Amino acid sequence: MMEVRIGRSFMGRLAHGVDLLEALNRAVRERGIRLGRVEAIGAVQKARLGYYDQERQVYAYIEWPRPLEITSLLGNISLKEGQPFVHAHLTLSDERGMVFGGHLSPGTPVFAGEFFIQELEGASLTRGFDATTGLPLWELSPFPG
Repeated sequence: MMEVRIGRSFMGRLAHGVDLLEALNRAVRERGIRLGRVEAIGAVQKARLGYYDQERQVYAYIEWPRPLEITSLLGNISLKEGQPFVHAHLTLSDERGMVFGGHLSPGTPVFAGEFFIQELEGASLTRGFDATTGLPLWELSPFPG
């Protein structure tokens, strides 16, 4: 565990048709945000989300080829391969209120979206390969809980 301080905050609107993950990554890279958190709401034209198969240690992807509401996007920003990287999970709902969720992946074009990014200061976190999980996790000692 490490202590951080709240830095700059940004709010913005996402352009219609942009890829949700690519647009958020572009926003943090253009502003030099190396550590932070991200939230978003809105709607997508279609969605592609990942689910991590813990046994096989690979992502499986599910696609929804229809409009959906973003009920919640929560994520963090750290460094991966030396670049700012958004890691986010997305919860979506359909016209009947059924909810779907998973790991935000490229291939999710925005219909309309608004985001909030909060920079954190006082430390830097880099993602590196974790042999136990097969995931690129923060290079930080795990909290024993």
